[in-house]
Amino acid sequence: MGITSACGENHVGKAPELKILEQICRKATETKKLEEEELAKLLNVFGERLIRAMETVKERRVKRYIFSPRNRNVWIVVGKTRDYLIMPAADFCTCDDFYFRVMDNQIHLCYHLIAQKLANALGNYDTFEESEQLYGTLMKEWER
Repeated sequence: MGITSACGENHVGKAPELKILEQICRKATETKKLEEEELAKLLNVFGERLIRAMETVKERRVKRYIFSPRNRNVWIVVGKTRDYLIMPAADFCTCDDFYFRVMDNQIHLCYHLIAQKLANALGNYDTFEESEQLYGTLMKEWER
């Protein structure tokens, strides 16, 4: 069994680029910033997906919902056309890029997952506390 990190990744058999992101996220969790060298490394690994992810983080389109009293955490990335449900520990997203490119092993992470991991590490996301009664309703909406 692997260890789940601050970025929400479990590193048993992970690809090298995921390990690079994890390492950078771990440092960013402590410093709450990304150095130019780290950004350059991420850009080299993820290319256009990093640019889109950084725009998403900068625009605070990463949202964390906490449902009380169970304290269930749900991560959402507000996309251009709809909201995407993110499951960071499973490296899962409900976007089309995930289904068509990640599932086909063309890439390892969609930009929504990269954005969530970076936003979490940097503390640059919005948190909403909701009652448990809304959990089912919102999950049905986000799973579409």
